[in-house]
Amino acid sequence: MMEGIGFIAAALTSTAFFPQAIKVIKSRQVVDISLAMYVTFVIGLISWIIYGFARHLLSIFICNIITLIPASIILIIKIRAILNAKRMSSEKFMNHP
Repeated sequence: MMEGIGFIAAALTSTAFFPQAIKVIKSRQVVDISLAMYVTFVIGLISWIIYGFARHLLSIFICNIITLIPASIILIIKIRAILNAKRMSSEKFMNHP
């Protein structure tokens, strides 16, 4: 019974990140997304995955793997945007007369 509630909670919280990831993929707009929040969140998800695996808690293990997918996509796009902005800034500086 409780494991069933865990799976329902996992499904709801895990799928909640997919609309944001889809929006970020389509728009590439990540200016207002916090890098620190997503780095911390992804590290937390990985920690929960390890915990769920070690304790044989399937709902915790699966929901955090599912959540890790869109969170990682958002984090990767955010990091790429930061690196691209720095690259463009340095190129602009190098090409300035």
